[in-house]
Amino acid sequence: MRAKLSYAVTAAVLVFYFALVGSRGVMLIQAGTLLTVTFGVAVLILPVIGVWFLWKNTQFVRRANALAAELDAEGGLPVDELKRTASGRVDRDSADEVFDRRKAETEAAPDDWRTWFRLAVAYHDARDTPRARKAMQRAISLHDGKPVQTV
Repeated sequence: MRAKLSYAVTAAVLVFYFALVGSRGVMLIQAGTLLTVTFGVAVLILPVIGVWFLWKNTQFVRRANALAAELDAEGGLPVDELKRTASGRVDRDSADEVFDRRKAETEAAPDDWRTWFRLAVAYHDARDTPRARKAMQRAISLHDGKPVQTV
């Protein structure tokens, strides 16, 4: 729940920022000189990219959470079996061991979105965020029945 609240607050702040920057861009365009119109258009591009990025991330998080809820209802969410250091960080060897198991499960059932979801969690635990995101995108694609690009 705390993560959802943090995400919502961050998204709201970003939307406010995008609106503020966008209004400045419009003001520059309304000034009407070649230089201010050029700067105004350039300033408007940033909020457009930001809104697109925020939208895509929100969609990704929403869909990943829906898969997590479905997997939880099936009783298939991965259990946190990782060993931790005294400071509470995940033990690297433990994460590697779980990752190897998840990778083998995914190789055995490459068309099952559930194995890709669990592999994404293992990548995340191993602190490999780009691969975690790609694995989750593959899980979402398989779940939705969309064509899957190779990871």
